[in-house]
Amino acid sequence: MLELFDQINEAAAKIRQEWDQTPRAGIILGTGLGGLVERIEIEATIDYDEIPNFPVSTATSHRGRLVCGTLSGIPIMVMEGRFHMYEGYSLKKITLPVRVMKEMGAELLIVSNACGGMNPYFRGGDLMVIEDHINLMGDNPLIGINDDRLGPRFPDMCEPYSQELVDDAMSIAREEDIVCHKGVFTAVAGPNLETRAEYRFLRAIGGDVVGMSTVPEVIVAVHCGLKVLGFSIVTDMCLPDALQPANVEHIIATANEAEPKLTKMVVRMLEKACG
Repeated sequence: MLELFDQINEAAAKIRQEWDQTPRAGIILGTGLGGLVERIEIEATIDYDEIPNFPVSTATSHRGRLVCGTLSGIPIMVMEGRFHMYEGYSLKKITLPVRVMKEMGAELLIVSNACGGMNPYFRGGDLMVIEDHINLMGDNPLIGINDDRLGPRFPDMCEPYSQELVDDAMSIAREEDIVCHKGVFTAVAGPNLETRAEYRFLRAIGGDVVGMSTVPEVIVAVHCGLKVLGFSIVTDMCLPDALQPANVEHIIATANEAEPKLTKMVVRMLEKACG
């Protein structure tokens, strides 16, 4: 079994065989958010099962490939589909691609997800810029012996999401007349949805939305020194006194409908942060 450091370098070496550019940013696309790929000038695509040490995505609507190319002339790496704890992977395995992006030269990580809205001022189809998070997954990708080559033993989390980028994203949303909030993302392990009592609890401790991803990748991004910008699409409302059974098809359809707004936001933020 290779050490994590060696796994990262082995994966990066395979990607460099297919694509010899240095990415400015890495992007992780969540459920129903694959439309951004159509805007990329693609130079290489690699299925996850072809990259050493990468997991394979089994989640609904996740394509499961790495796309390398340029967007607005900016070299980027895009994960078309991500991995989740509920698929049975360890958080170290789930977050390995973030470390590979760093090894390839990325300076910025943009994460996106579909989530349930708990803030009563939100509506299905709204966007939210993540300004902070709460980790309730019961695990952490940094547990274990720390490799100082990858990051510090005790990474500071006072600003896991760049507040400068959060402010810029909110300004762009206003310019584009896009309904966009900023708020707190709460991460749970899944795969079941939450009970009414759990939604009340999550809202009471400060969560605006809830999902089953993103936080592990962001923790690792902070650990290895990447700036982070996060977006959520509110795909269903999780109000405990008006709770309806979850409908996966409806969730994916809502994400697909909102995806063009997210694509516009990501492209403009990429141009601002890396252009």
